[in-house]
Amino acid sequence: MEALDMLSNNLANAATSGYKLDREFYTLFTGAEDDPADGSDSIKLPQIQKQWTDFSQGTLQPTGSPLDLALSGKGFFSVTGPSGPLYTRNGAFKLSQSGVLTTTEGYPVNTTTGGTIQTASQNPLTVSSDGTVVQDGQPLGQIAVMDFTDRAVLQKMGTSYFTNGNSAAQPAAADSVTVEQGKIEASNVNASESAVRLVGVMRQFEMLQKAISVTTDMDKKSLDEVARVGSGL
Repeated sequence: MEALDMLSNNLANAATSGYKLDREFYTLFTGAEDDPADGSDSIKLPQIQKQWTDFSQGTLQPTGSPLDLALSGKGFFSVTGPSGPLYTRNGAFKLSQSGVLTTTEGYPVNTTTGGTIQTASQNPLTVSSDGTVVQDGQPLGQIAVMDFTDRAVLQKMGTSYFTNGNSAAQPAAADSVTVEQGKIEASNVNASESAVRLVGVMRQFEMLQKAISVTTDMDKKSLDEVARVGSGL
C-alpha cells in the first residue's frame, strides 16, 4: 500500500515543474513463527524501510518568459515560506502587486544578502547565470541558490518545496550551478517507468488480497466442519 501510494503520487506530479520523484528502499522483515512446521524459527518478508527522494535533474524546458528560471546543476532556490525558509527547484516566478519577485504561491524569493528582489518598474528583468537580477542597467540583487551537504535532511512540503528537517545542517551557497532565464525544470518522473511499476505493484496487491480471501474462506470452512462434526456427536 505504501509503494502504491508513492507511485501514484509520482505519476500525479509527472507534469509538476521542479517535482522530484520518491523511491522506496526495501529491506527484509524477520518475524518469529509461533509453531514452525519445518523446524525453522523465523520468516522473512520484504518491507519498505523508508522512502527517499531522487534529486536528479529534470529536463530544462524553454518557456520564453523572463520570470521563469531554471537551475542547471545542484542547488535550490531559497524562498521565504509561511513558517520559514523553503527550498525549491521550481523557478516559475512572478512579480507581486508590490513588485516583489515571488513564487506562484506568493513566497518571496531570497537574495544572497537575505533580502528580496523588488522593483517599481514594468521594464523587463534580465537574470545572469549567477542569479544577478538587472533592470534598466541597475542590479536589483542576486538570487540565493543554496545546497546541502546531505540532502537527506530535506523533507517534502507540498509538491515542489522542501524544508530543512535538521537545524544543525545549515545550507551553503551552491557551487557549479547556473541560473538559466526563460526556462523551467520539468519533473524528473519517468512516466512510462512509473506506470509499469504501478501496474506491477497493483497486481501484487491483488494477489495478496486473493491470498487473504482464500485463507479467510479456508478458516470459515474449517469452522463449519468443526461445527458440523460437533452437532453430529
